Amino acid sequence: MNMEEQKEARKKALKLLEYMDRTEKGLSDRLRQAGFSAELSKDAIEYVKSFGYLDDHRYAVTYITGRIQDKSRQKILMELVQKGISRQTAEHAWEEAANLLAPDEHKVLCETITKKYPVGSELNEKEMRRLQGYLLRRGFSCTDVYSALEELNIRLICNETCGSYL
Repeated sequence: MNMEEQKEARKKALKLLEYMDRTEKGLSDRLRQAGFSAELSKDAIEYVKSFGYLDDHRYAVTYITGRIQDKSRQKILMELVQKGISRQTAEHAWEEAANLLAPDEHKVLCETITKKYPVGSELNEKEMRRLQGYLLRRGFSCTDVYSALEELNIRLICNETCGSYL
C-alpha cells in the first residue's frame, strides 16, 4: 500500500460520508466498488472511525428513529442486519431509541391497515390475503395482525356460494 493510494482511499471515504451516514459494511462496499483494495478500504475505515465519522451504533439509532413510527421492530432489525449492522448492535440501538420514543407497535399496525382500508371494511379472499401478506412482510406477527383486523372490524366476506361472513 503506497501513501498516495492510502491518501486517495481516505479522501474517498470522507467524501462518501459527507453526503450520508453509512455503515462500516456500506462504506467498505462503496470503497471496493470504487476500485480500492480490501487493505486500503480497511485503512480508510479505521481512519474515519478515529475521528468519529463512522459509527454503526449511531447509524442504527438514527435509522430506527426515522422508521420506528412506520415499521415493526422485527422489520427494522432485519433491515439493519442486511445493511451490515450486527444483531446485537441493532438490538441495543432499538432499546435506546425505544426508550426515547416509546413506540406503540399496535398503533403503527392499525394505522398501516387503515391507510389501505377504512374501519369496518369487508374484503374478499384475495384482498384479505394481500393485506395480511403485506402486513406480515412488514414484520408484524400473525397474532397481532388478526387482533388488529378484528379490532378494526375488517372482515373477510365469502363469495356468493358461502352466503355468510367469517
